[in-house]
Amino acid sequence: MRMKSLNLIGGGRVGRTLGRLWHASGSYRVQDVLTGSARTAEEAVTFIGAGQAVTALADMRAADVWMLAVPDRQIAAVAATLAHGSGAIRPTLAFHCSGALASGELDPLRAGGWQVASAHCVLSFADPARALQQFAGTPCALEGDPMAVAELETSFTRIGAHCFALAAEHKLLYHAGAVFATNFLPVLQALAQQLWHDSGVPAGVAAQLGTTLLRNATDNILALGPAGALTGPAARGDHALVERQGQAVAQWDATAGQAYAALSQLATRLAAT
Repeated sequence: MRMKSLNLIGGGRVGRTLGRLWHASGSYRVQDVLTGSARTAEEAVTFIGAGQAVTALADMRAADVWMLAVPDRQIAAVAATLAHGSGAIRPTLAFHCSGALASGELDPLRAGGWQVASAHCVLSFADPARALQQFAGTPCALEGDPMAVAELETSFTRIGAHCFALAAEHKLLYHAGAVFATNFLPVLQALAQQLWHDSGVPAGVAAQLGTTLLRNATDNILALGPAGALTGPAARGDHALVERQGQAVAQWDATAGQAYAALSQLATRLAAT
């Protein structure tokens, strides 16, 4: 059976990781790769181990599947450009990789007869080489046209993803959950390190505190659930201390003070469940 071809528009961390996994598994034949420059396109092709770097959309050949692995703010514009400039290319299947945006971003292609979808893998792609090792078992949210979703469910499952359906209207809240679960964690850790630094804690001790507290908190959450793992003054109902500490943090940094107050309110609500 003929292996389906895959074109990549965008060869950053997500595009490189998925391209490499699909190439290695024989799921797709990676064909043309378009990025912001010839250099990054060549780097993406090298990492993937297949494909041809191109420098313009007009240089991309027809393909069975098109992946738009570009920043969220560029998806709609890229879709419109592809729809406008693909007159010689038969409508096939296109999808984007945004967690927050739905397949409606690809409506210019859908209007031209393309099958479109969105596919979001719930994994940190900070380092593509590491993401390759972590990908197996990754949850992957799919939504869009039925034929496109069916195709992507097959291809993502082949590289070890655990696919599930998600309604388009819920994508913003769904992705916000992922942001809270992972994207804000480095922010909170950096804030803790800065607070310890500015309060005179030795650097080595601060590093140990960060490691120990993070590991213990993670272990407790996994074992006990968020409510069972909750500790601290808000969880104890010590509202006077929360107020005093919040004022101190606000004097140190106004934005951090607002975050402390909001998170303390949420912690109080969680403790009451």
